[in-house]
Amino acid sequence: MTAFHLSRLHFPVTALGPGHRIGLWVQGCSIRCSGCISLDTWAVGRGSTTVTAVCEAMGRWLPEADGITVSGGEPLDQAPALRELLTEVRPRLTGDVLLFTGYSTATALAHPLVTDGLIDAIVPEPFDRNAPQTRALRGSDNQPLLPITDLGRKLYAGIVDAPPDRRLDVMFDADSVWFAGIPARGDFVRLEASLGAKGHRVTTSAEGHPPMASE
Repeated sequence: MTAFHLSRLHFPVTALGPGHRIGLWVQGCSIRCSGCISLDTWAVGRGSTTVTAVCEAMGRWLPEADGITVSGGEPLDQAPALRELLTEVRPRLTGDVLLFTGYSTATALAHPLVTDGLIDAIVPEPFDRNAPQTRALRGSDNQPLLPITDLGRKLYAGIVDAPPDRRLDVMFDADSVWFAGIPARGDFVRLEASLGAKGHRVTTSAEGHPPMASE
């Protein structure tokens, strides 16, 4: 069975694309943008599972899902496993697949996952902490939102130039709270400071903190 390194998997996600989506965050990132709010997804080798196990976990949500959003970490670092996964689940999905990647636009557009029609829209380019943040679904304005397929153009045409939506989905596990979405610059740092001022001990995955596990 093909190995897959998974950070987390959640349904429904409403802040990372249209509708109620399956959110898939891969574990491991070779790009490591300065100012990243998800340092916990950088470490390589954590979250080891298989493509088969992830497909099975997603299977119960596919009939209800309006799409799949793939982020990370860096999804294209695991391109062969991701191809296998999307090839398996795509026929059971009525909606779209949106991919976030820190790879360059040229590299992403030429990638077989994109050229073979497995991805409907992409948000490429590394996050730039010094760039403005005025566009929906983007952490920095240097990152384009590029519809690829007819379905992608239909769903994302009205979002390409839309202003940011600051909604966040909240997820809970045994000892952590996860946020899905595109927060405003510095929101996580402000959250940590605010909760700390009220006597809570909080560590976020935002800039200024090491990854949550050693590499």
